[in-house]
Amino acid sequence: MKTFRFVDFSVYIQSKLLYGRILKITESIKDFSLKDQSRRAALSIVLNIAEGSAKKSDREFSRFLQISLGSANELYACLDLMKDAGFIDKGIFISLGFECCEVARQLGGFSKKLKADF
Repeated sequence: MKTFRFVDFSVYIQSKLLYGRILKITESIKDFSLKDQSRRAALSIVLNIAEGSAKKSDREFSRFLQISLGSANELYACLDLMKDAGFIDKGIFISLGFECCEVARQLGGFSKKLKADF
């Protein structure tokens, strides 16, 4: 078994890309709490996938994927707040929102597959 098996997961790769984009678009945001929260939510998606993949059972791993899914929802809410506050334009919101939805869809599918196995 590969020690760090998560590095090959499509959802891990996509969530890392999303995290990088969040870091870039939040650089200029002056609202520290919203900037920090959106970065932490995006990071939480990535790190919970990694941490969960090391658990001994699919049931435990699925729980971590659900936590990642919750963070994806939190990130989408942060993006919505940034749009409403005028920190990002509608185009960026749509683009990042789509990426967030895609990561959430992958997380849900992965979790569902794991649950079918236990």
